[in-house]
Amino acid sequence: MGFARTCSVALVGVEGVVVEVQADLEPGVPAFTLVGLPDKSLTESRDRVRAAIVNSDAEWPQKKLTVGLSPASVPKGGSGFDLAVAAAVLGAAERVDPRTIADLVLIGELGLDGRVRPVRGVLPAVLAAAEAGYQQVVVPEQTAGEAALVPGVSVLGVRTLRQLIAVLADEPVPEEEPDEAGRPDAILAGLFVPGAGVGTGLSPDPADGPDLADVAGQRHARLALEVAAAGGHHLLLSGPPGAGKTMLAERLPGVLPPLTRQEALEVTAVHSVAGLLPPGEPLVRRPPYCAPHHSATMQSLVGGGSGLPRPGAVSLAHRGVLFMDEAPEFSGKALDALRQPLESGHVVVARSAGVVRLPARFLMVLAANPCPCGRHTLHGSGCECPASVIRRYQARLSGPLLDRVDLRVEVEPVTRADLLAQGGRGESTEAVAARALEARARAAARLDGTPWNVNCEVPGHELRTRWQVAPGALATAERDIERGLLTARGLDRVLRVAWTLADLAGRARPGPDDVQLALELRTGIARGVPLAVGQTR
Repeated sequence: MGFARTCSVALVGVEGVVVEVQADLEPGVPAFTLVGLPDKSLTESRDRVRAAIVNSDAEWPQKKLTVGLSPASVPKGGSGFDLAVAAAVLGAAERVDPRTIADLVLIGELGLDGRVRPVRGVLPAVLAAAEAGYQQVVVPEQTAGEAALVPGVSVLGVRTLRQLIAVLADEPVPEEEPDEAGRPDAILAGLFVPGAGVGTGLSPDPADGPDLADVAGQRHARLALEVAAAGGHHLLLSGPPGAGKTMLAERLPGVLPPLTRQEALEVTAVHSVAGLLPPGEPLVRRPPYCAPHHSATMQSLVGGGSGLPRPGAVSLAHRGVLFMDEAPEFSGKALDALRQPLESGHVVVARSAGVVRLPARFLMVLAANPCPCGRHTLHGSGCECPASVIRRYQARLSGPLLDRVDLRVEVEPVTRADLLAQGGRGESTEAVAARALEARARAAARLDGTPWNVNCEVPGHELRTRWQVAPGALATAERDIERGLLTARGLDRVLRVAWTLADLAGRARPGPDDVQLALELRTGIARGVPLAVGQTR
């Protein structure tokens, strides 16, 4: 009788659970039994593992074989357990020393010819193994760079099962010939989800992406974009078609600061699980940008799918920008589903197969037309939409959702002078991003030692008691509350924007002008405050 055990990782959303893979050989009729709550793709690993071992010049044990996955209560799926199952079987058959695999974590799919194929979710799986105390992992060669992002873990990338057997048995490692140059690498297909849109959610490098200087005019909207980037505030851009709402939103990721190391690991983990991580670039360093179509369902926004839910658009935009163009055209259920992640920074999706918690701390940008035809606010435009239709169209953005939006800006049509002006280009993305980065640095210094990093995360109670504005600065906001123009949540968000304006201007705390400008950016009511915030007044 032979027995061996090793480890792999089961992913539940973007969180991993270390699974012990046990193999037991007993005399009897040759059979292969797999237990431990496996799904269909994992049950099929019996045939893949058998063929891979035989085609790797190893002998398949002609005994009764039982492979157990523990803990049995955790649902397990996918083909990433193949490598661990094969190693456990070889250890039980004494082809390799069982002691050499006892403390290993193995992740990878096996082809029938013994090649080790990459799988999705390697980074969160290795993170879970490291948190559980494991220091050695074996992954497919193509994902070794992704696994190496986890500090304190020794990573072995293998191309074939034959190579793994040689390493474990302390034998000469065979040289495996790579695929012919020019041929499509079909082995990488396991990294992507069909129909998910490879590259969705990843923004280009600022040097290669669109420049904010290309936007003509729109001084008010450009200010709101800068404030949103500096403080992480949600933004609503409303105006007629062709005014530049989409152009502004597409340039917001370039204004955001680069991701920190921890944020980059979080974003990379989400995209790895979703099957959207580009090969050769294991670490996502730029804030992601996700722009779902207005026909997107609620499940595609917050997460869904058969079995355990997969990350949706709100998770793909984690630490980045979620742009919802033609926001009133989205279904009411899809829009209202955003309310909870906007407050908590994560989304909890419950399905029959289990409950998954996915990160969803994103900067939301909504773009909306004033009416179905888009010409309601234009003078002499000939808008024929009835008043009832306009009210119904604008009411698709519910009050509770808009109450969570800090900045609401009316984007005016571009004038002929702005559009045709020679040399009248606005500031570049680089210049605006530099100011936003300085403002975030001031906020981070002020919030040092707290759980918060940017102004949009600070609770209103702390802003009213711990970090107070200048005396008398809230007089206008207090009158708006008494007149019903501002809610308690709205006041908290006005204070957050005011602190961001003060950080952009280099002031120690917000003054009356900062609070009034924050009110103007939230309510759309002009307060007669200068719009320049890039320098100290």
